[in-house]
Parts: sequence; C-alpha cells; structure tokens
Amino acid sequence: MDPKAFRLISYGMYVVSSFREGKLNGQIANTVFQVTAQPPLMAVSLNCQNLTNEFIKSSKKFSISVLSQETPLTTIGTFGFKCGRHVDKFSGVNYQICSSGNPKILEYSLAHFDLEVVQSVELGSHTLFIGKVVESEVLAEGQPMTYDYYHKVKGGKTHQNAPSYIVK
Repeated sequence: MDPKAFRLISYGMYVVSSFREGKLNGQIANTVFQVTAQPPLMAVSLNCQNLTNEFIKSSKKFSISVLSQETPLTTIGTFGFKCGRHVDKFSGVNYQICSSGNPKILEYSLAHFDLEVVQSVELGSHTLFIGKVVESEVLAEGQPMTYDYYHKVKGGKTHQNAPSYIVK
C-alpha cells in the first residue's frame, strides 16, 4: 500500500469548535464534508484523544469555520498543534458566540456552519460526527485553503492525531 495515495484525496482546512461548561475549544481538521443536501448534513472525523472531541460528545454541537488561503501558520499552529487542555486557543481570536453556544471564528474564515450532532460513529482512533446544519453563513470573499495548498505553499506539517497523518 502506498500511503502517499491518500494525499491525493482533496481535503480542505477547517477549524472545528465546540464548548463545554463555559469553555471553548477548537482544532484544525481536514476531514470535513457535506453528506446530504436534504436535510443538510455534514461530517467531521476527529481523534478521540482531542479535547474538541470530548466537547462535542458533551454538548452534541459543533461549528466549522472554512479557512482562507491567507490564514497564517500561527493560527493553524494554535488550533492544530497546541492542546486546549493547556492553552486557551480562543485568546486573541476574533470570534462571536452563536445562539447554540458554539464559537464562530471571524478572522481568516470564509464561511461558518453551526451544527447539531445527529449521529456519531466510533472508528477506533477517531470519531465520525455527523451534524445537521442549523446555521450557515458566508463571511468573506476569497479562496479556501486546501490541504494541498497548506503543504505545498505554506510548508505545513501534519499532526500525528490527524486522520491523514502518514507514519514515516
């Protein structure tokens, strides 16, 4: 099996966020996709060890922010390589709280989706969350950052908890 073949699947770059007991957390995710149009359902795969996974299981809600190509590596580093158990990832981030309680990231975000979990599937190291979109909004014009762009143009790395991580 050639693990590099998986890199040829088209991915985007997103911040998936949730809340629990008044605390916010979010993480970078590249496995976000629309599942159905009616009802509007989206899915995301998150590592079971990640705090965001725990928050979604607790609140049964999550949000998705579509990142633009202009998103700096510092933002990706905060949400993708720091642990929310030790760092307030939303400190210094321009965001609003939706009526659901989920954060809506405003800076470097092209679109926002607010979702309620309708199903989750445990997949060993990851949980697949399927959510019904209860709110969506285009926030800015621009090009969404793809995973390929993140690697080739930004020189990004892949966290070991990502579903697309390749063991070397």
